Amino acid sequence: MTDAAHRHAGLRRSAAALQAELVALRRALHREPEIGLDLPLTQARVLAALEGLPVEITLGKQLGSVTAVLRGALPGPVVLLRGDMDALPVQESGDLPYTSAVAGVMHACGHDLHTAALVGAVRLLCERRDELAGTVVFMFQPGEEGLGGARLMIEEGVLEAAGSRPVAAYALHVAASQLPNGWVATRPGPIMAAADNLTVTMHGRGGHGSSPHLALDPIPAACAAVTALQTMVTRRFDVFDPVVVSVGSFHAGTAENVIPDEAVFGATIRSFSPEARARVLEEAPLVVQGIGRAHGLTVEAVVTEGYPVTVNDPEEMAFAAETARQLLGADRYLDMPRPVAGSEDFAVVAELVPSAYLMLGACPADRDPSTAAYNHSPQAAFDDCVLGDAAALLAELALGRTVRG
Repeated sequence: MTDAAHRHAGLRRSAAALQAELVALRRALHREPEIGLDLPLTQARVLAALEGLPVEITLGKQLGSVTAVLRGALPGPVVLLRGDMDALPVQESGDLPYTSAVAGVMHACGHDLHTAALVGAVRLLCERRDELAGTVVFMFQPGEEGLGGARLMIEEGVLEAAGSRPVAAYALHVAASQLPNGWVATRPGPIMAAADNLTVTMHGRGGHGSSPHLALDPIPAACAAVTALQTMVTRRFDVFDPVVVSVGSFHAGTAENVIPDEAVFGATIRSFSPEARARVLEEAPLVVQGIGRAHGLTVEAVVTEGYPVTVNDPEEMAFAAETARQLLGADRYLDMPRPVAGSEDFAVVAELVPSAYLMLGACPADRDPSTAAYNHSPQAAFDDCVLGDAAALLAELALGRTVRG
């Protein structure tokens, strides 16, 4: 048996021994979820789980983050492992013993599993401190769901927590559907989309619905703008570097026979390359402004930038994929054929540190992954039997990468 195979076997045994403890932590987190940047209960549970371990802990100032640093007994590089901790403003549909007890809040994206798995990785690596050739930074992050927690942690020094910047960073995300339970998937290059918002206000002049010629009706112009955005996507962007524009809100008027002064709509914009993102954020406002002017209206088009494209470094992705195959078995690894149109603020880490982001199937055994409720759904369910494997995979990514130097 090679050194790596021996290490893998030991990690799997140790992770299996931790499984019950990690499940208990995950279910406690699931029952009392928290949203946003300030997660006092979650932070306290993470700190309790790390108590007594040989790690250096720093707490966030602007947010309820936890940064833990483990210094190995042997010299080597710094590697970062990230786990996000926040829940979603979703009312859970279910009657499990650990169903959310907080009205309107749910771990519908599996971040409770991410937190528990990262705690497990800390435990596994602390047990192997004598063979760790380098330093591991554990990034327990709030505010992933749209609040930019990763950027705040970077501002507060998470990338310098060990004294030098990491040579590599890794994160995994569980999936309630699409992937079979326990399977790992990833790809080189873009793996998650950039997500930005466009808010458009068409200012006209109200009037009576019986005499539209005496008003400046903003509704037809806004409708035309929505349609034009879809045409822009298909005619201005390469189908092999796609852009997705979805108008999710449209508000105008208060009565059937009254032409309103304004119409407002909002869209999410998804893109899969920095180049396409820059172009669509420049061109989308020009399209709607031009249509508004053609109708004699004034237009406000406000772009709110969200998360950039999450891009896997090809070398780190290849290493992570091979690690998953060797640790868990080649039959549980899948090359992703295309990126996911969701977004992820691990992207801002990946812009600064060569990174790999992996998906881990956690669809319960009694559900079909092809039809199971997707992440963010009130019906989303995650099988926490994957926690031991998730912890072992994170730990082995750090161990293997520090061995590489």
